[in-house]
Amino acid sequence: MKPSSTTSSSTATLDVVKTPNFVKATVITIFSFSVVALLYLFPSSPFPSSISFSITTPQQIKNNASLVSPRPKKTLPPPPLTVGERTGIVDENGAMTEDFVIGEFEPSAMDEFRNLTGGRGETSTKEDGKLTRVKYERFRVCEESTKDYIPCLDNVEEIKRLNLSGGLVIYERHCPEEGKGLDCLVPMPKGYKKSIPWPRSRDEVWFSNVPHARLVEDKGGQNWIALKKDKFVFPGGGTQFIHGADQYLNQISEMVPEIAFGQHTRIALDIGCGVASFGAFLLQRNVTTLSIAPKDVHENQIQFALERGVPAMAAVFSTRRLLYPSQAFDLIHCSRCRIDWTRDDGILLLEVNRMLRAGGYFIWAAQPVYKHDENLQEKWKEMQDLTRRICWELVKKEGYIAIWRKPLNNSCYISRDSGAQPPLCDSNDDPDSVWYVSLRPCMTRLPENGYGANVTTWPERLHYPPDRLQSIRMDATFSRKELFKAESKYWNEIIESYVRAFHWKQMDFRNVMDMRAGFGGFAAALHDLEIDCWVMNVVPVSEFNTLPVIYDRGLIGAMHDWCETFDTYPRTYDLLHAAGLFSAEQRRHKCKISSIMLEMDRMLRPGGTVYIRDSISVMSELQEIATAMKWVCALRDTGEGPHASWKILTCDKRIP
Repeated sequence: MKPSSTTSSSTATLDVVKTPNFVKATVITIFSFSVVALLYLFPSSPFPSSISFSITTPQQIKNNASLVSPRPKKTLPPPPLTVGERTGIVDENGAMTEDFVIGEFEPSAMDEFRNLTGGRGETSTKEDGKLTRVKYERFRVCEESTKDYIPCLDNVEEIKRLNLSGGLVIYERHCPEEGKGLDCLVPMPKGYKKSIPWPRSRDEVWFSNVPHARLVEDKGGQNWIALKKDKFVFPGGGTQFIHGADQYLNQISEMVPEIAFGQHTRIALDIGCGVASFGAFLLQRNVTTLSIAPKDVHENQIQFALERGVPAMAAVFSTRRLLYPSQAFDLIHCSRCRIDWTRDDGILLLEVNRMLRAGGYFIWAAQPVYKHDENLQEKWKEMQDLTRRICWELVKKEGYIAIWRKPLNNSCYISRDSGAQPPLCDSNDDPDSVWYVSLRPCMTRLPENGYGANVTTWPERLHYPPDRLQSIRMDATFSRKELFKAESKYWNEIIESYVRAFHWKQMDFRNVMDMRAGFGGFAAALHDLEIDCWVMNVVPVSEFNTLPVIYDRGLIGAMHDWCETFDTYPRTYDLLHAAGLFSAEQRRHKCKISSIMLEMDRMLRPGGTVYIRDSISVMSELQEIATAMKWVCALRDTGEGPHASWKILTCDKRIP
């Protein structure tokens, strides 16, 4: 029996539906409608609008488009464009270049800007993988007894725990344990006044700012310091130069004219500096002298030096390397510095040898040089023997001054007899590694290529890329000179805009610190723009060690880890500059931003200023901490405009 036509039609339809082509077409059509509907209902798709997915045929897209209304577009006004000037340090061919432009401040807006204050905010931190909200309340003021507190040098608990009952090791760094660091604001002395500006401060400072008269009692007869009414005055004398530092410097220049202060000799180190009159009077001869002394029984000598506006920091020759690179100083000076250079096989003089530039001079003014007592003459013979064995040449001995010169290369070292002492350091010893590194009982090798010895004279060396730029460890290989020049240009244009917009030349900045110095471009720009200051260039331990380059330029600096406190007194600096420091430290996940900010407050003079140039990701927290420390702050765009990823936070620490 034949099936009916109706039955045949139904069966045919069913067969068509079951075919694979029909199933595929149906699935594609349903999926296409679903995609269109989702895009319509959820316009904020995670995919950029410029990316499309071609799943259906052109005809299907055309048909589907007629079923839905056009998708509304959300538009934002584009950021303003700068036409005609190129920024960056890579040119149109992809090569490194120093020809680029830095954006400018708008001077007309600065009066209003100075009256702004930073707002309080909150920040998010991660604890055990969870986000928590942190809010900073007002920090309390520390006890009155902490007004001269240096946490890593005044840690009595740690010194007792280590049973350090004597010796110079007690004056080394012994930082508080984690969680026991500074958590309050170090107070200023009663009656504190804004520091006397340079150059007057070279000769007088307020008694109320450094209210310690012991040095007057101990050293007044040696023409160091005197107290007159409400001021300390500094006649310019010293233990070995009671007739004045100028006369003493003239004598040195006559003894060895090749020293050439301000040309061949640009950077000096004064060990056991007293109140730093040696360094203070060298400044007028274009020599920057870093004055160092331990915080010992005459603990306030470095504090007096800093209040005078002379470069200084607390440091001691004991068991560790000092925080300066090899071949840092053109001249090292010790005038009655109370250091036994020949003890322990001369290990302390070997540290001097490491820091002294090849061809540099060591000046020793001490009793063994000129007195004929049997014990002192024995010391002189020991000093002569040691300096001969480390290949120093005694250039001149006159009166109470002896001057030696370090060799320019290794030829004398390798020509010594086999087994000569002290030995040369191993070739794998890094003479620029200084952070918590023990002293080495060996002579530091000089680079075979002459790096460090062949710096140009001042002031040309400030902008001439030194040879040691090629030997430091950093990512760049072929573009180091371009990076060096680009950094200098970058900071020069920025500081020039600061001078115009913020009137830096009228702000009496004298003691300045760059907390993340790079190649020292910030300090070089301050010099070029004739801001009469000195800069402590700090290179964080977590970054490339550029200190050799900084010293080869004729600048000074030190290695430091900002998770610890710096070796200086409270109220040291007029200006603290930090570019990219906090975002870099945040990536380390090692210390709190608040700890660094509290250390900045400790180092900053009342009336001083902070400039922070950093990522917007850290600015809210920085503003809140600054407000909690009673700083008066303002946040401003960089020259790159409001859409840039960095901002500038400026803060003033005002005198109550």
